Amino acid sequence: MRLNRVRGSLLSLAAAVAGWLAAAPVAGAQGFGLNEIGTCAVARQAAVTAAPCNDASMIYWNPAAPSSMPGRFSLLLGVAPIGVGGDFTQDTTGTVFEGDVPWEFPPHAFLNYSFGDRFKYRWASRVALGLGVYVPYGLTSQWHSDFIGRFSAQKASLQTIYVQPNLSFEVIPGRLSLGGGPVFGHSTLELKQSLDLADQRLPTGATFGQIGIARGTEFGRAELKGDGTAWGAHFGAHARLTPTINVGVRWLWSMYFDYTGDATFRRVPTALVLSGQLRAPDGSVALPAGTILDTVLAKNFATGGLLVDQDVTTAIKHPGQVQFGIGYTGLEGTQIGIDGQWIRWSDFDALPVNFAGPARVSNRALIEDYEDSWSFRVGAERNFAGLFKNGFAGRIGYSFVQTPAPDVTVTPLLPDQDRNNFALGVGVPLGRNWAFDASYLKVDTEGRRGRVAERPSRTITDPETLNSGFYRLSANIWSFSLKAQF
Repeated sequence: MRLNRVRGSLLSLAAAVAGWLAAAPVAGAQGFGLNEIGTCAVARQAAVTAAPCNDASMIYWNPAAPSSMPGRFSLLLGVAPIGVGGDFTQDTTGTVFEGDVPWEFPPHAFLNYSFGDRFKYRWASRVALGLGVYVPYGLTSQWHSDFIGRFSAQKASLQTIYVQPNLSFEVIPGRLSLGGGPVFGHSTLELKQSLDLADQRLPTGATFGQIGIARGTEFGRAELKGDGTAWGAHFGAHARLTPTINVGVRWLWSMYFDYTGDATFRRVPTALVLSGQLRAPDGSVALPAGTILDTVLAKNFATGGLLVDQDVTTAIKHPGQVQFGIGYTGLEGTQIGIDGQWIRWSDFDALPVNFAGPARVSNRALIEDYEDSWSFRVGAERNFAGLFKNGFAGRIGYSFVQTPAPDVTVTPLLPDQDRNNFALGVGVPLGRNWAFDASYLKVDTEGRRGRVAERPSRTITDPETLNSGFYRLSANIWSFSLKAQF
C-alpha cells in the first residue's frame, strides 16, 4: 500500500527551494548580496564609488573610473574567506541550536588595460578596456542534523559568478569619465532538506501527526541541485567637481535567472510499528496493527511514487543596485569616501518552484515580501609613502546595512537582520610594480526573532503567529589580494 498523499513534505520542499533562492545567507550585505569584492574596498567598507581604490577592482565599484588609472596594465587577483556563525534559541524549550556553516572563499579577479599614447588618435589615450570576474551574490547556510528547522532547510548553497567586460572613457579629460559593459552571470544552487512524517496523510485522510507520530519524525531527505544563466549590464560615472572633491555613481542591472536542476530523494528508516489498527472512512481496516511503517513509506521512494528522482525548475531575479558617493582628497596622502547604496529587494514578492515529475502536484510559489533596503558606508585610506604602489597604506571603514527581510520572513534559510560592519586593512608594496593587500571585516548584529516553519498564507501578517525563537548572526571576513601595475 502506498500513502495517497505526500504533499506535506513536497510543499515544504518547494517552499524551502524558493525561500532559499530568495535568501541564501550571507555576512556582509543585505539579503544574499556580497560586498567582499576587492580587498582594499573591503577595508574601506565599499565607500569607493567616488574615491576608488587604486586597483582594477574599479571595474566593479565604478565602471567609469578605470580610464584614469596609471600605467598600461593593472591586474588584481584575490579571495575573501568568510566564516559565518549563528544559532537559534527555541522559545518553548530554551534549546540553542548552533549553525554549522563552513568557511566560504568567494574569489575576485580584474584586469584593466589603458591605451595611453599607443595610438595616433588623441582620444585613444582616454580609453581603457577591462574584464572583471566576481561574486556579487551567494554563500551557504547549514545547520546540524538535529536542528528543528531542518525540515525547512538543513543546507542551502548559492554561488553566482558575474563576468563583466568593461569600457571606460574620459569624456572630459581629468573631469568626467563614463563607463560600463554587459554582464554575464552563471548561478548554481544546492538545497538539502529533511522530510517530516507527521505531515504525511494516510489513506484514511488523517495525518500521521493526528495518530500520534511526533512532529519532527524524519522519514526522508531531499537534495536539489541546479544552475542557470542570465545577462545584464553595469554602468558608472565619475566626475571631479574640484581638485579635492569627486562624485561617482554606478548602476548594476537586475538579472533574471531560470534554474534547471535535479531533485533526488533518500529514505530514512523510522523503525516505527503501529500498535493499533487504522481504519478508512468506510470502517474498513486501512493499516492493521503491527504494520511496519517503513514498509509502507518505502513505496513512495520506488518507481511510481512521488518521491522519486525528477527534474525541478525555478526562477529568481538577482536585484538591481545603485550606489553613489562623494570622495575627498584634500588631506595629504589621504582619501575619504562616503557612499550610499540602494538595492531593489522588493523584486522578491513570490517565487515559483515547479517539479517536472510526480511531485508536480506540489508546485507552488513561496511568499517572501522583501522590501527595498539601504546601506550607509564610510571609509578612509592613508598612504604613508605618498605614492600608493610604492608605499605602505592603512585603511579603515564602517557601514550600516539595513535588512530587506520583514519580520515574517526571518527563517533558517536566512535569519537576516540589520548589520553594523567594522573593517580595517593594509596595503604592502612588493617591489616597484607589485603589492599585497589584506583586510579584516567584523559583522555585528543584535539578533532577531524568527521562525522555523513556512508562512502558509499572506493573510498571516502577525510575526508572533509565526516566530518561535531568536536568531543570532555574526561573521568574520578576511580578504587577500595580489595586484600589479605595469
